[in-house]
Amino acid sequence: PCGFFYHQATFLDKVGVISEVHLLRVMMETIPPLKDSRLLIKDLRFERVKVRIYQLKTSNKNLRRGILYFHGGVGRFGSIRAYERKCRYFCRKTNSVVVSVGYRLAPEHPYPAQFEDCLTATIHFLRTAQDHGVDPSRIVICGDSSGGTLTAAVAQALVNRRDLPKLRAQILIYPFLQCVDLNLPSYQQNKGVPILLKERTLVLGLKYINMDLGITEEIFKGCHVSEDRRLKYQKWVSPDYIPHEFKTRGYKPSPTCLPSKEFCEMAEYLFDPVFAPLLAEDSVIAQLPETFILTCEFDVLRDDGLLYKKRLEDHGIKVTWCHLQEGFHGTVFVALFGRVLGFRSGAKGLQKIVNFLRLM
Repeated sequence: PCGFFYHQATFLDKVGVISEVHLLRVMMETIPPLKDSRLLIKDLRFERVKVRIYQLKTSNKNLRRGILYFHGGVGRFGSIRAYERKCRYFCRKTNSVVVSVGYRLAPEHPYPAQFEDCLTATIHFLRTAQDHGVDPSRIVICGDSSGGTLTAAVAQALVNRRDLPKLRAQILIYPFLQCVDLNLPSYQQNKGVPILLKERTLVLGLKYINMDLGITEEIFKGCHVSEDRRLKYQKWVSPDYIPHEFKTRGYKPSPTCLPSKEFCEMAEYLFDPVFAPLLAEDSVIAQLPETFILTCEFDVLRDDGLLYKKRLEDHGIKVTWCHLQEGFHGTVFVALFGRVLGFRSGAKGLQKIVNFLRLM
């Protein structure tokens, strides 16, 4: 069903009926929240950033765990309302205070406004946690898809902040983390798997950072990576670090493309760790909090998660990894939409996240 919506949106955009991004926003806004009298829900602003806070009404004299949630949508769609069910679910199941962050969207608010809003909201919450009944030492940040990218980038931005409490953990749900190699095994194996087709992943990413779509072919070939960068990144981004069992489904090593100076200069943004957190320096990675990473077998982004897991573990960071063998990109998002759309893999992923949160 999600794939169908994407294709409809693309078609209507091409024929000039409604822009793809606006249609996707409208469709996500139509997801009805389920009524829940057990929760206290309020809309606030953390500095300039809209947030919605969820907490159980039951009186609790002890300070609770805090969760900041950054929704997916490639920085261009998605909203607090679209993620209402998921945030309510986490609040109920873990007795946490959940803050859903309504960051500004592109193209109206160009990248990196999305990251800046998530960082602003996180810093504000870390500073004012007790005002919301939250233990500042038990704050977890969490996001799915591009929200997972934002989560990783915010966690990295905070590692050297001595004036703030440390994050307790980060939860990355099938995150996008790099644009160095789009021929990793997962990109090859799942290039035609809905909802995140290989080509669509790159097009959405380039639109998000307002880059020329004319260089997509060169990026797929790897012509945008200079020799210097290739040498630097090959110790972090390489099929060599993907476990063998993930290569058995028809993976073939890709020939290396000679870099083009023109494309290397055009693609400069793609190597910014805010956009591609897998490319952060070792000194940053080594200070990250405990991490939960969820990957799906049928997802082009699977190997981004696997590579980040390896980098974190190489630096002694504790990682809890959940791999959904039958999962696809978006499976956790649709898990709470009832039997029609809910898939077993998504329900399993949600349960694993809840189990992790309860330990925090």
